[in-house]
Amino acid sequence: MIPMNTKLSFSVVLLTALLTLSASVSAQGFDPATVDWEKIGKIPMKDMFIKKFNKNCAGCHGEDLRGATLGPPLVGDELRYGDSVEELVNSIANGTPGTEMPAWKETMKEQDIYNLALYIAEKRQGTTILDKNDGIELAIPEGVIETQKASFVIETVATGIDALPFSIAPLPEGGFLLSERKYGLSFIDAEGNKTAIENTPTVYADTGMFLGQVQGLGWMLEVALHPDYEDNGWVYLHYTDRCSGCNELSKRGNNLPVSMNRVVRGRIEDNRWIDEELIWEADKEHYTNTSDLAAAGRLTFDDEGYVYFSVGMKDTLDVMGIQDLSKPYGKLHRMNDDGRLPEDNPFVDTDGAIPSIYALGLRSVQGLAFNEETGELWTTEMGPRGGDELNRIKKGGNYGWPIFTNGINYDGRPIKLPKDMKVELTEEEAIFPVVDWTPAVAISNLRFYDSDEFPEWQGNIIAGTLRATDLLRLEVEDGEVVHTEVLIENLARFRDVKLGPDGELYLLLEHKTDSQIIRLKAAD
Repeated sequence: MIPMNTKLSFSVVLLTALLTLSASVSAQGFDPATVDWEKIGKIPMKDMFIKKFNKNCAGCHGEDLRGATLGPPLVGDELRYGDSVEELVNSIANGTPGTEMPAWKETMKEQDIYNLALYIAEKRQGTTILDKNDGIELAIPEGVIETQKASFVIETVATGIDALPFSIAPLPEGGFLLSERKYGLSFIDAEGNKTAIENTPTVYADTGMFLGQVQGLGWMLEVALHPDYEDNGWVYLHYTDRCSGCNELSKRGNNLPVSMNRVVRGRIEDNRWIDEELIWEADKEHYTNTSDLAAAGRLTFDDEGYVYFSVGMKDTLDVMGIQDLSKPYGKLHRMNDDGRLPEDNPFVDTDGAIPSIYALGLRSVQGLAFNEETGELWTTEMGPRGGDELNRIKKGGNYGWPIFTNGINYDGRPIKLPKDMKVELTEEEAIFPVVDWTPAVAISNLRFYDSDEFPEWQGNIIAGTLRATDLLRLEVEDGEVVHTEVLIENLARFRDVKLGPDGELYLLLEHKTDSQIIRLKAAD
């Protein structure tokens, strides 16, 4: 059977659900304004999941998984033999002696058993890709919320934010900087009023839909304040630079747009972006037509004057490029905070390597945080269908994607390497996650909590989820997560987690009708 206590070693099937998108538009170039996204998005997902379950399992357990005459419910109740993916695989494969449940390992393929187990686990968790939690009406809970170690109330700070926000940066003088993917950078004052910052890098609002996700090119991503912002005023922007006719890929598509991550810093004066300086950019040859949904785009600082930023899988037709040091995507990069290249970066002396690369083998880093207590850099990484990860970053480390992962493709097929691809990375050389979330919760940004408002949470990770729409608290001891608690359940997509200048815990909620900034405040 498939071992579930380590990452699965699957091969990469290039033309899968998400990759079908890129393959379909690559030949003509990518223009969000002209692509028929609705037509492209109609792939037979239900044939891969629901029909497989209905054919083999619904007769006993019901098409809604809530039980039938011959079998117990699979959702809404405890399962006698466990509900982890590993336990479900075992139950499906070996059956239950003395009951109507057969041992499917004799008649069903190993991967089909795993698919069924993952589908059941997703339905129990409420995170199947066939269900969309963003349709739930946003209602901020009132009154005191009791959790295991602290009680809090939720305050609404700002409403009316676009449906695709990305990050917030609480300002020491009050208010916030807010980045919205399609609309750039804004200032939110103490009363929640929003004012656009002028002269920032250009972003583009032309988008389309694919599998329920907004696609586009040329987006604003992370906004972050320099650690000495009160003295120097530097604000950092991580965005995707968009151009047309700037490389061969674009020219082959009649000069349609391509994009790639870029990092700059500047200052803000009278609601205007000034003094811009380049921190990092990729060569134009690496710009792609893969949607910026895959750009990752996080940015953070350590205590030694370095800035780190994530570049996601910005070429879905070249997933093995994530293992290629000559390509920027699927990597974590490091620069000095003034844009100089650190001389001790791990690959500066490697022929053909991009010298800013700090770690590789990372599919889509959605969260990036520095633990000031331990001096460690941590990331959250979003897998495809399964395989979300929490990682401790080591200088020069290889985190395995796509060679090692617990995730599978969105259409249920295994991650497979091309037959002609010689893989040199071994399990001993790869770094495996501190936590693997399978089924995927769509993990987003994280923060190590170091404020006095909730002393019981000191040193814990506070992390958001998108698909699960939960806020998590993770207790960390000696580099391992020893306990996880859901602080807020089924509220909205938690896009960002930040601490204010006085230690206030702020959260950026992403919602298709009313994105908001909220604050958790101690109940007493």
